[in-house]
Amino acid sequence: MLFNYVDLSMSLTLLTIKGISYSQTQTGAYALVLSEIEGTRTLPIIIGAFEAQSIAIALETEIRPPRPLTHDLFKTFSATFSINIKEVIIHKLVDGVFFSSLVCEKDGKKEVIDTRTSDAIAIAVRFDAPIYTYENILDKAGVYLKVEEELEIQNNLNQKEDMVSKNDSSSIKKDYTSLSLKELNKQLDLAVANENYELAANIRDEISKRS
Repeated sequence: MLFNYVDLSMSLTLLTIKGISYSQTQTGAYALVLSEIEGTRTLPIIIGAFEAQSIAIALETEIRPPRPLTHDLFKTFSATFSINIKEVIIHKLVDGVFFSSLVCEKDGKKEVIDTRTSDAIAIAVRFDAPIYTYENILDKAGVYLKVEEELEIQNNLNQKEDMVSKNDSSSIKKDYTSLSLKELNKQLDLAVANENYELAANIRDEISKRS
């Protein structure tokens, strides 16, 4: 049964993840910035540290946690029971809070599930599912970014290892230039096993430089 607040017949605007950065307004929170594919508007959404980490890890192609995160478990569960996530729709904005839905499909039948926007995005990334919103939401909350702001957001996306840090004490980058590729790969496996994802990202960057 499709919930009334999601109208799949309405025109939807396709979004992509522009970047993730520390929130300037809320301590311990992050700003997830979505951008319309065909346009210049962006949709900044404040999310928690756990969800930011989960999204950042899903965006990383070379780092996989040794144990599944909650959103990884959701994907495994869904795949086991042949449930596919077709799309995510950010359908409502009330007092600065975004409301979203997962459009699911099983055996040709669609169902819509209410969810937090941060969880919806984390799941969408894992399913490679499109993210949509309605035009009126973009009109209400969309932001036209200056070139400098876009470059800053892109830089944050390129440095998303900050989002996958396990703790602040691991944020100091080490010099790995003296290590061999074999040693680097061993250190990378160890960092991932210890769930120290920022360290893993730094080692991965060093390995990439030598490729």
